[in-house]
Amino acid sequence: MSKLKRSARLVDMTQYLLDNPHRLIPLATFVERYRSAKSSVSEDLAIIRDVLAGRQLGELVTVAGAAGGVKYVPKIGEAEARAFIEDVCRQLDQPERILPGGYLYMSDLLGRPEVVGRIGRMFASAFADRELDVVMTVETKGIPIAHATAHFLNVPVVIVRRDNRVTEGSSVNINYVSGSSKRIRTMSLARRALKENARVLIVDDFMRAGGTIKGMMDLLQEFNATVRGVGVFVESGDVGEGEHLVTDYLSLAKLAGVDPVTKKIHIEPGNYFTKLSEKKGADSDDH
Repeated sequence: MSKLKRSARLVDMTQYLLDNPHRLIPLATFVERYRSAKSSVSEDLAIIRDVLAGRQLGELVTVAGAAGGVKYVPKIGEAEARAFIEDVCRQLDQPERILPGGYLYMSDLLGRPEVVGRIGRMFASAFADRELDVVMTVETKGIPIAHATAHFLNVPVVIVRRDNRVTEGSSVNINYVSGSSKRIRTMSLARRALKENARVLIVDDFMRAGGTIKGMMDLLQEFNATVRGVGVFVESGDVGEGEHLVTDYLSLAKLAGVDPVTKKIHIEPGNYFTKLSEKKGADSDDH
Protein backbone atom coordinates (compact mmCIF):
# COMPACT_ATOMS: atom_id res chain seq x y z
CA MET A 1 0.00 0.00 0.00
CA SER A 2 1.27 3.47 -0.90
CA LYS A 3 1.94 5.90 1.91
CA LEU A 4 -1.26 7.68 2.98
CA LYS A 5 -1.98 11.03 4.50
CA ARG A 6 -2.99 10.86 8.13
CA SER A 7 -6.68 11.50 7.45
CA ALA A 8 -6.78 8.68 4.91
CA ARG A 9 -4.75 6.45 7.21
CA LEU A 10 -7.25 6.95 10.05
CA VAL A 11 -10.14 6.00 7.80
CA ASP A 12 -8.39 2.91 6.47
CA MET A 13 -7.18 1.83 9.90
CA THR A 14 -10.67 2.19 11.36
CA GLN A 15 -12.15 0.10 8.56
CA TYR A 16 -9.46 -2.54 9.06
CA LEU A 17 -10.34 -2.81 12.74
CA LEU A 18 -14.08 -2.94 12.04
CA ASP A 19 -13.51 -5.73 9.51
CA ASN A 20 -11.51 -7.76 12.05
CA PRO A 21 -13.40 -7.70 15.36
CA HIS A 22 -11.99 -9.69 18.28
CA ARG A 23 -8.76 -10.28 16.39
CA LEU A 24 -5.50 -9.31 18.07
CA ILE A 25 -3.60 -7.21 15.54
CA PRO A 26 0.11 -6.52 16.19
CA LEU A 27 1.15 -2.88 15.88
CA ALA A 28 3.74 -4.05 13.36
CA THR A 29 0.87 -4.86 10.99
CA PHE A 30 -0.12 -1.20 10.85
CA VAL A 31 3.50 0.01 10.78
CA GLU A 32 4.15 -2.08 7.67
CA ARG A 33 0.74 -1.42 6.12
CA TYR A 34 1.10 2.37 6.27
CA ARG A 35 4.90 2.68 6.26
CA SER A 36 4.62 4.79 9.39
CA ALA A 37 6.50 5.03 12.66
CA LYS A 38 5.21 3.04 15.60
CA SER A 39 4.63 6.27 17.53
CA SER A 40 2.42 7.61 14.73
CA VAL A 41 0.41 4.39 14.65
CA SER A 42 -0.06 4.55 18.42
CA GLU A 43 -1.32 8.12 18.18
CA ASP A 44 -3.78 7.14 15.45
CA LEU A 45 -5.07 4.23 17.51
CA ALA A 46 -5.59 6.55 20.48
CA ILE A 47 -7.78 8.80 18.30
CA ILE A 48 -9.79 5.83 17.04
CA ARG A 49 -10.16 4.48 20.57
CA ASP A 50 -11.61 7.79 21.79
CA VAL A 51 -14.06 8.02 18.89
CA LEU A 52 -15.28 4.44 19.31
CA ALA A 53 -15.75 4.95 23.04
CA GLY A 54 -17.41 8.33 22.60
CA ARG A 55 -19.85 6.99 20.05
CA GLN A 56 -20.34 3.79 22.09
CA LEU A 57 -19.40 1.68 19.09
CA GLY A 58 -17.00 -0.56 20.97
CA GLU A 59 -13.69 -0.81 22.76
CA LEU A 60 -10.16 -0.83 21.42
CA VAL A 61 -8.29 -3.12 23.79
CA THR A 62 -4.51 -2.89 24.02
CA VAL A 63 -2.50 -6.00 24.89
CA ALA A 64 1.03 -5.28 26.04
CA GLY A 65 4.12 -7.38 25.41
CA ALA A 66 6.00 -8.80 22.46
CA ALA A 67 2.96 -10.81 21.37
CA GLY A 68 0.56 -7.95 22.02
CA GLY A 69 -1.31 -5.52 19.85
CA VAL A 70 -4.81 -4.07 19.65
CA LYS A 71 -8.20 -5.71 19.43
CA TYR A 72 -11.53 -4.15 18.49
CA VAL A 73 -14.45 -5.38 20.60
CA PRO A 74 -17.83 -4.32 19.11
CA LYS A 75 -20.32 -2.88 21.60
CA ILE A 76 -23.63 -1.06 21.49
CA GLY A 77 -24.65 1.81 23.74
CA GLU A 78 -27.66 1.46 26.01
CA ALA A 79 -29.56 4.34 24.39
CA GLU A 80 -29.10 2.87 20.91
CA ALA A 81 -30.04 -0.61 22.13
CA ARG A 82 -33.21 0.65 23.83
CA ALA A 83 -34.25 2.65 20.76
CA PHE A 84 -33.73 -0.41 18.54
CA ILE A 85 -35.71 -2.74 20.81
CA GLU A 86 -38.56 -0.24 21.13
CA ASP A 87 -38.68 0.08 17.34
CA VAL A 88 -38.70 -3.72 16.94
CA CYS A 89 -41.54 -4.02 19.45
CA ARG A 90 -43.58 -1.45 17.52
CA GLN A 91 -43.03 -3.29 14.25
CA LEU A 92 -43.93 -6.67 15.75
CA ASP A 93 -46.96 -5.39 17.65
CA GLN A 94 -49.37 -6.11 14.80
CA PRO A 95 -52.30 -8.59 14.96
CA GLU A 96 -51.67 -9.92 11.45
CA ARG A 97 -48.31 -11.26 12.60
CA ILE A 98 -49.87 -13.91 14.84
CA LEU A 99 -49.60 -17.39 13.33
CA PRO A 100 -51.44 -20.59 14.32
CA GLY A 101 -49.97 -22.02 17.50
CA GLY A 102 -49.13 -18.64 18.95
CA TYR A 103 -46.03 -18.06 16.84
CA LEU A 104 -45.04 -14.70 15.44
CA TYR A 105 -44.33 -13.86 11.81
CA MET A 106 -40.88 -12.22 11.72
CA SER A 107 -39.42 -13.29 8.38
CA ASP A 108 -39.72 -9.80 6.93
CA LEU A 109 -37.63 -8.30 9.73
CA LEU A 110 -35.08 -11.11 9.61
CA GLY A 111 -34.72 -10.48 5.88
CA ARG A 112 -33.51 -6.93 6.44
CA PRO A 113 -29.71 -6.71 6.80
CA GLU A 114 -29.81 -3.59 8.98
CA VAL A 115 -32.15 -5.26 11.49
CA VAL A 116 -30.27 -8.56 11.57
CA GLY A 117 -26.97 -6.72 11.83
CA ARG A 118 -28.18 -4.79 14.86
CA ILE A 119 -29.44 -7.99 16.51
CA GLY A 120 -26.05 -9.61 15.93
CA ARG A 121 -24.21 -6.62 17.35
CA MET A 122 -26.37 -6.63 20.48
CA PHE A 123 -25.73 -10.32 21.10
CA ALA A 124 -22.02 -9.88 20.36
CA SER A 125 -21.88 -6.96 22.80
CA ALA A 126 -23.66 -8.90 25.54
CA PHE A 127 -21.49 -12.02 25.20
CA ALA A 128 -18.20 -10.33 24.25
CA ASP A 129 -16.35 -11.62 27.33
CA ARG A 130 -17.31 -15.30 26.99
CA GLU A 131 -14.24 -16.37 24.93
CA LEU A 132 -16.41 -18.10 22.35
CA ASP A 133 -15.34 -20.51 19.63
CA VAL A 134 -18.57 -20.75 17.60
CA VAL A 135 -22.12 -19.48 17.32
CA MET A 136 -24.73 -22.22 16.94
CA THR A 137 -28.33 -22.20 15.74
CA VAL A 138 -30.84 -24.62 14.31
CA GLU A 139 -32.09 -24.29 10.75
CA THR A 140 -33.63 -22.20 9.36
CA LYS A 141 -34.90 -18.83 10.64
CA GLY A 142 -32.13 -18.43 13.20
CA ILE A 143 -29.41 -18.63 10.55
CA PRO A 144 -29.31 -14.91 9.64
CA ILE A 145 -29.05 -13.99 13.34
CA ALA A 146 -26.29 -16.53 13.88
CA HIS A 147 -24.25 -15.20 10.96
CA ALA A 148 -24.66 -11.59 12.08
CA THR A 149 -23.64 -12.44 15.63
CA ALA A 150 -20.69 -14.52 14.46
CA HIS A 151 -19.52 -11.64 12.25
CA PHE A 152 -19.20 -9.28 15.23
CA LEU A 153 -17.56 -12.00 17.33
CA ASN A 154 -15.32 -13.15 14.47
CA VAL A 155 -16.07 -16.85 15.01
CA PRO A 156 -17.58 -19.56 12.76
CA VAL A 157 -21.25 -20.52 12.56
CA VAL A 158 -22.46 -24.05 13.25
CA ILE A 159 -25.91 -25.01 11.99
CA VAL A 160 -27.84 -27.89 13.52
CA ARG A 161 -30.00 -29.70 10.99
CA ARG A 162 -33.42 -31.20 11.53
CA ASP A 163 -32.44 -34.19 9.40
CA ASN A 164 -29.27 -36.01 8.49
CA ARG A 165 -27.65 -34.89 5.21
CA VAL A 166 -25.35 -37.25 3.35
CA THR A 167 -23.37 -34.28 2.01
CA GLU A 168 -22.10 -33.54 5.53
CA GLY A 169 -20.72 -36.97 6.30
CA SER A 170 -21.16 -38.83 9.58
CA SER A 171 -23.22 -37.02 12.15
CA VAL A 172 -24.52 -37.14 15.69
CA ASN A 173 -28.31 -37.41 15.96
CA ILE A 174 -30.46 -36.96 19.04
CA ASN A 175 -34.17 -36.88 19.79
CA TYR A 176 -35.62 -33.99 21.74
CA VAL A 177 -39.01 -32.91 22.98
CA SER A 178 -40.47 -29.82 21.33
CA GLY A 179 -41.40 -27.42 24.09
CA SER A 180 -44.53 -26.22 22.31
CA SER A 181 -46.07 -29.34 20.77
CA LYS A 182 -44.46 -31.90 23.13
CA ARG A 183 -43.67 -33.95 20.03
CA ILE A 184 -40.49 -35.97 19.67
CA ARG A 185 -38.24 -34.47 17.03
CA THR A 186 -34.76 -35.16 15.72
CA MET A 187 -31.78 -32.88 15.24
CA SER A 188 -28.43 -33.65 13.64
CA LEU A 189 -24.93 -32.18 13.64
CA ALA A 190 -22.06 -33.29 11.43
CA ARG A 191 -19.10 -34.58 13.42
CA ARG A 192 -16.75 -32.34 11.45
CA ALA A 193 -18.81 -29.23 12.19
CA LEU A 194 -17.66 -28.81 15.78
CA LYS A 195 -14.40 -29.49 17.57
CA GLU A 196 -14.28 -31.20 20.94
CA ASN A 197 -14.52 -28.92 23.99
CA ALA A 198 -15.74 -25.94 21.96
CA ARG A 199 -17.19 -22.90 23.74
CA VAL A 200 -20.57 -22.22 22.17
CA LEU A 201 -23.06 -19.37 22.02
CA ILE A 202 -26.54 -20.57 21.03
CA VAL A 203 -28.86 -18.10 19.28
CA ASP A 204 -32.36 -18.51 17.89
CA ASP A 205 -35.12 -16.34 16.48
CA PHE A 206 -38.00 -17.47 18.74
CA MET A 207 -38.28 -19.42 21.99
CA ARG A 208 -41.37 -20.67 23.72
CA ALA A 209 -40.54 -23.25 26.38
CA GLY A 210 -37.02 -23.76 25.06
CA GLY A 211 -37.30 -27.33 23.80
CA THR A 212 -35.22 -26.71 20.68
CA ILE A 213 -32.50 -24.89 22.59
CA LYS A 214 -32.46 -27.62 25.25
CA GLY A 215 -32.07 -30.12 22.42
CA MET A 216 -29.02 -28.22 21.13
CA MET A 217 -27.57 -28.22 24.64
CA ASP A 218 -28.01 -31.98 24.88
CA LEU A 219 -26.46 -32.40 21.43
CA LEU A 220 -23.43 -30.37 22.50
CA GLN A 221 -22.76 -32.80 25.32
CA GLU A 222 -21.90 -35.38 22.67
CA PHE A 223 -19.03 -33.09 21.63
CA ASN A 224 -17.96 -32.26 25.21
CA ALA A 225 -18.77 -28.66 24.32
CA THR A 226 -19.65 -25.91 26.79
CA VAL A 227 -22.62 -23.58 26.37
CA ARG A 228 -21.36 -20.09 27.25
CA GLY A 229 -24.62 -18.27 26.57
CA VAL A 230 -28.05 -18.33 24.95
CA GLY A 231 -29.59 -15.43 23.03
CA VAL A 232 -33.07 -15.31 21.48
CA PHE A 233 -34.60 -12.55 19.40
CA VAL A 234 -38.16 -12.98 20.71
CA GLU A 235 -39.37 -15.11 23.61
CA SER A 236 -42.96 -16.11 24.27
CA GLY A 237 -44.69 -15.08 27.47
CA ASP A 238 -47.26 -17.85 27.01
CA VAL A 239 -45.35 -20.31 29.20
CA GLY A 240 -46.45 -21.38 32.64
CA GLU A 241 -44.25 -21.31 35.70
CA GLY A 242 -41.93 -24.29 35.76
CA GLU A 243 -42.50 -25.09 32.07
CA HIS A 244 -39.32 -23.43 30.81
CA LEU A 245 -36.76 -26.00 29.73
CA VAL A 246 -34.13 -23.23 29.51
CA THR A 247 -33.94 -20.59 32.22
CA ASP A 248 -30.61 -18.82 31.64
CA TYR A 249 -31.06 -16.89 28.41
CA LEU A 250 -31.07 -13.36 27.06
CA SER A 251 -33.97 -12.06 24.95
CA LEU A 252 -34.43 -8.83 23.02
CA ALA A 253 -38.24 -8.83 22.84
CA LYS A 254 -41.13 -10.72 24.42
CA LEU A 255 -44.51 -11.75 23.05
CA ALA A 256 -46.25 -10.85 26.31
CA GLY A 257 -49.87 -11.43 25.43
CA VAL A 258 -52.34 -12.44 22.75
CA ASP A 259 -56.10 -11.81 22.96
CA PRO A 260 -57.80 -14.31 20.64
CA VAL A 261 -61.10 -12.39 20.80
CA THR A 262 -59.88 -8.91 19.92
CA LYS A 263 -56.85 -10.29 18.06
CA LYS A 264 -54.64 -7.81 19.87
CA ILE A 265 -51.10 -8.67 20.80
CA HIS A 266 -48.61 -7.07 23.09
CA ILE A 267 -44.87 -7.04 22.44
CA GLU A 268 -42.56 -5.69 25.11
CA PRO A 269 -38.79 -5.55 25.62
CA GLY A 270 -37.21 -8.82 26.69
CA ASN A 271 -34.80 -9.39 29.56
CA TYR A 272 -31.77 -7.93 27.73
CA PHE A 273 -31.24 -4.97 30.03
CA THR A 274 -32.17 -6.90 33.17
CA LYS A 275 -29.57 -9.54 32.38
CA LEU A 276 -26.90 -6.95 31.63
CA SER A 277 -27.66 -5.13 34.90
CA GLU A 278 -27.36 -8.41 36.80
CA LYS A 279 -24.05 -9.08 35.13
CA LYS A 280 -22.71 -5.61 36.00
CA GLY A 281 -23.80 -6.14 39.60
CA ALA A 282 -22.10 -9.52 39.75
CA ASP A 283 -18.91 -8.07 38.26
CA SER A 284 -18.95 -5.26 40.83
CA ASP A 285 -19.34 -7.77 43.68
CA ASP A 286 -16.36 -9.75 42.36
CA HIS A 287 -14.22 -6.64 42.61
